[in-house]
Amino acid sequence: MQDFRRQLLDYRLTTLDVTYHLPDHPDLLQTFLWQCLDLPPRFPAVEQFLEHWRRTIEARLHSVRIAYGAPLADGRWRHVEELRRLH
Repeated sequence: MQDFRRQLLDYRLTTLDVTYHLPDHPDLLQTFLWQCLDLPPRFPAVEQFLEHWRRTIEARLHSVRIAYGAPLADGRWRHVEELRRLH
């Protein structure tokens, strides 16, 4: 329920695509995907996550890509007419 309230306050599903180097294998690039609800354009949760990464994880960041969804809109909500269960 808290996530729904946050979406009403313009928080959006945000996806981070982090590319990084491991200290033991500096020539290899690895990726890590992370999702959260965050508030664009400042992205405080993303900033907190990246700061945590810099402080505690030995892997060196190569690049970070951020993608986020559209805000919640009234037109997207509709009543469910039927609900079925499978299994």
